[in-house]
Amino acid sequence: MPNINCIGICTGGGDAPGLNAVIRAAVKSAILKYKWKVIGIPDGFDGLIWPERSHELTLKDVSGILPRGGTILGTTNRGDPFHYKTIENGQEVVRDISDQVIASAKKLGIDAVISIGGDGSMKIALDLFKKGMPIVGVPKTIDNDLSATEVTFGFDTALHTATDAVDKIHTTAESHHRVMVVEVMGRDAGWIALEAGIAGGAHIILIPEIAFSIEKICQHLAAREKYGKRFTIMVVAEGIKLPPEMKQMSRTFAVGNMIGDAIGLMSRKEVRVSVLGHIQRGGSPSPYDRILATRFGVGAVDLIAAGGFGKMVCLQQESIRAVMIADAVGKMKTVDPAGEIVRAARAIGISFGD
Repeated sequence: MPNINCIGICTGGGDAPGLNAVIRAAVKSAILKYKWKVIGIPDGFDGLIWPERSHELTLKDVSGILPRGGTILGTTNRGDPFHYKTIENGQEVVRDISDQVIASAKKLGIDAVISIGGDGSMKIALDLFKKGMPIVGVPKTIDNDLSATEVTFGFDTALHTATDAVDKIHTTAESHHRVMVVEVMGRDAGWIALEAGIAGGAHIILIPEIAFSIEKICQHLAAREKYGKRFTIMVVAEGIKLPPEMKQMSRTFAVGNMIGDAIGLMSRKEVRVSVLGHIQRGGSPSPYDRILATRFGVGAVDLIAAGGFGKMVCLQQESIRAVMIADAVGKMKTVDPAGEIVRAARAIGISFGD
């Protein structure tokens, strides 16, 4: 059993509903169950680059934060201590300051760190662990694309937000007889688009895992019109791969707008586009995400107590377990184009543009 008196907590990467619930659970569990001191590390690992910014977290500090979105510690997706960018003499310089980060943690009296983040943050945590930092991970991404865990917290809330948007757009699409395109997040995996599309009654869903063509989409629009349906709802994941006929277009705009323009030109129909963007990351976490995040926070503290460094907590078969971070990173959990959910969507007439 490791000799632990003080732990640090940091949040990295894009924010997600439920981060505060993890922080709260970890702080309360560490203090109440193990009598440890807890240090909050602000803005990812930046709080160890400037250790004077780190501060103690007490029970009072985490009181009332369970339903709050965001993270009280702040986050960044540019805080990689192994590739830290600074400007020197007007030039951008990339340095490895990981030794400084590890030294700062020791200076603050931190015996172990809980790193809460997605694939990028877990890779940094793994590299720090290899250099000797006692560290455990908590998986976080609204995209739900980490293979080591069945679900990541934040996904359920983002799904609720996206589905609510599709529901609202449904009524106006029907009233105005328009094609409505809703762009949702999902850089590498189409889970939000797939599940929000099914839950919101979308007619076309475009995801990164299934190739599509504008012609096939327009054929589906025409088929709907033939049996009296004068409107169509499309849900599009931001990470879709553009078909050959659109390859020459620059992805400087939201991909939903590009798809909307292409469909409008080919089908001669009125198309309106809504890009949900960061609204999916915000807001109060759903009850499911609050509970899962709480379980992850407690699990991470227990993992430290057991000396499970270099591991990440995860949800497997509805139980909180741990896997090696090395086995968790770099493997995306993507939608299976032949999987049961996609087959169910096709069975009820949803097109994937293929």
